[in-house]
Amino acid sequence: MAFAIIAFLVAFLLIGSGGLLIFYRDRIQERISSALYPRANKKSMSSTIEETRHVIGGVVEQFEKILPRSQAEISAVQQRLVRAGLRSDTAVKSFYGAKVITPVFLMLLSWVTGLIHFGPFFILVLAAGLGFLAPDFWLGRKISNRQKEIRKGLPDVLDLLVICVEAGLSLDQATARTAQELSKSQPALSDELGIVALEQRAGRARSDSWKHLAERTDVDVIRNLVSMLVQAEQFGTSIGKTLRVHSDTLRTKRVQEIEEKAAKLSVKLLFPLVLFIFPSLFVVVLGPAVLVMVDSFKEFFSH
Repeated sequence: MAFAIIAFLVAFLLIGSGGLLIFYRDRIQERISSALYPRANKKSMSSTIEETRHVIGGVVEQFEKILPRSQAEISAVQQRLVRAGLRSDTAVKSFYGAKVITPVFLMLLSWVTGLIHFGPFFILVLAAGLGFLAPDFWLGRKISNRQKEIRKGLPDVLDLLVICVEAGLSLDQATARTAQELSKSQPALSDELGIVALEQRAGRARSDSWKHLAERTDVDVIRNLVSMLVQAEQFGTSIGKTLRVHSDTLRTKRVQEIEEKAAKLSVKLLFPLVLFIFPSLFVVVLGPAVLVMVDSFKEFFSH
């Protein structure tokens, strides 16, 4: 077992070193020369970490060419990555590279841990399938968490938008200011509102910018908000009142969802009570009495 682990580590180091030498020879030479001839301005730890991340991401990107894919599939994956907040140019390449590296890693892991001996064909197929689908599961989970974060923080964002609009700012200026002020507390929504503000500064129509926000996030409450803003702009109604009404509606809806979950709690607790808690209580409460009765019957029948 120890020999297998050592062999796996050696093979992994050799493969990683070979990939770095092949794909990043110039960068490695630059770093070696900078180490031999140090300059006055040294790089910070953050820049070093960023370079390391780019190196690892570049190695992963080299494997993305193995998988055949169509332009429609790439567009769908890119849309999912945007909904997850991954908008870099290398996100698609890194995603497809991970779909190749993860199965290989799981197969090597099954070989090192000895699981492959229980059924080589089945274990390898299972590792390859799980490794191929793992990036999709991870991406879906990341999209779901980001959408939950957007739903949770939207009322606070609307309150700040109302304050900015009622203070005399236009909706475009209020959007940019809200994105700036809530960058720490609501990073997902702040990021999306920042994109809306950038699109409006670039000359895109306000309605189109907000519609793109709804398409990027794919959240129902955002779609309702965009519809209300577009209608308010078309009919000339007050933006501040529209945002305030929508914020109150969202809070009321959140309270109703909490009440609905509380009403379902009694039904959900029925099965754990019957299957786990009640048997334990019966054993604790009736156990001593049953033992006393058994001893009494033994003494009675022994006479």
